[in-house]
Amino acid sequence: MSFFRGYQRAMVKSMSLAAKVPHFHYLEEINCDALVQLKASFQKENKDHDVKHTFLPFLIKSLSMALSKYPLLNSSFVEETNEVILKGFHNIGVAMATEQGLVVPTIKKVQSLSILEITKELSRLHEMALQNRLSTNDITGGTITLSNIGAIGGKFGSPVLNLPEVAIIALGRIQKLPRFDDEENVYPSSTINVTVGADHRVVDGATVARFCNEWKSLVEKPELLLLHMR
Repeated sequence: MSFFRGYQRAMVKSMSLAAKVPHFHYLEEINCDALVQLKASFQKENKDHDVKHTFLPFLIKSLSMALSKYPLLNSSFVEETNEVILKGFHNIGVAMATEQGLVVPTIKKVQSLSILEITKELSRLHEMALQNRLSTNDITGGTITLSNIGAIGGKFGSPVLNLPEVAIIALGRIQKLPRFDDEENVYPSSTINVTVGADHRVVDGATVARFCNEWKSLVEKPELLLLHMR
């Protein structure tokens, strides 16, 4: 017999409470052709052998930029007072599977970080998670969560909120699939399915759809990131 302890016990309690919250799930397919090329270019020009470029930092940065336009998804809900608290910073949690169970370390103030800085911080958090050495600061203060289930397998998920956050996003794996252009010609396309789960008490479906459209445009045309990069 084994028992949940510490962080896992808190996670079980949070998920049990979240299961009672009315969820709205929105599934979207995003074309990643430009992102695949950009990531390959970054890796080709990479001179730092300690840095390995992946898709996730691009998705995290573009997510932050979309949140700037739709801040309601970067808020928390206070049950006792029915208050919605908008957060002025983007602390994006990334769910990670470890031998000790699921952990959600947080990349702080993503809105102020470059893609390279996000890459390095993500690597640090992943290494600390594998060693079971995440600090309290590493796993607290999140404002929205990403579940990169596609890194393990699967096309899409139906994520449960990480309370008191009002939104969570599940990423499927990037896969190459046949698609049709406007002239009905078949062409190969790298695509990813994303599922946005939202607290339906706070966020309506139309807002989720508009937010996802904004995020999708930034992923499909990553050059648009330059217009908003700080």
